[in-house]
Amino acid sequence: MAKFHFRYGAMNAGKSTILLQTAYNYEEKGKNIVLLKPSIDTKGDEKIVSRIGLERKVDYLIGENDSIISKLENIICSLSCILVDEAQFLKRKQVDELFYISKIMDIPVIAFGLRTDFKTNGFEGADRLLELVDSIEEMPTICRCGKKARFNARKINNDFIFDGDSIVIDNDSNVSYESLCGTCYIKEKIKKIKKPF
Repeated sequence: MAKFHFRYGAMNAGKSTILLQTAYNYEEKGKNIVLLKPSIDTKGDEKIVSRIGLERKVDYLIGENDSIISKLENIICSLSCILVDEAQFLKRKQVDELFYISKIMDIPVIAFGLRTDFKTNGFEGADRLLELVDSIEEMPTICRCGKKARFNARKINNDFIFDGDSIVIDNDSNVSYESLCGTCYIKEKIKKIKKPF
């Protein structure tokens, strides 16, 4: 039976880089893979873009109402692996479809994404992945203080903010993110909001 994997980490952990390397490894062995990403992620348009400059066109953009099984129905039997970037943006039903594909169709699925948003709340897709996957792997990155970064803090015009919409892609004007450890995250939040709870 094929496995369903979720590799998560804060921003700048190298998730997209590892996804692209995984795709290369499968294809180098003559295996067919498919690359998916939710269409809500407009960074890179129809490409998976890593922060170190690697990029590749996705095979399918997944809209919030799309059925992954329907999108892949003509090629699914030929696949050796399905790779999903920015999987936190998937809908619950779409994660359920990936679970079905891995268990009933015996095709490995490797999803990459964030666990929580900039307010430390879980994303719908990430929450469902954590409920269903066989394998969970945290991909570490480093906070400015040198500790392991686990959280994504949002900045607008280089100023930390702690409210707003959960989803704002960082190629939007004046929006950026910084990966922080829990201590640095709380310290920044206390500076902005005197009572962080």
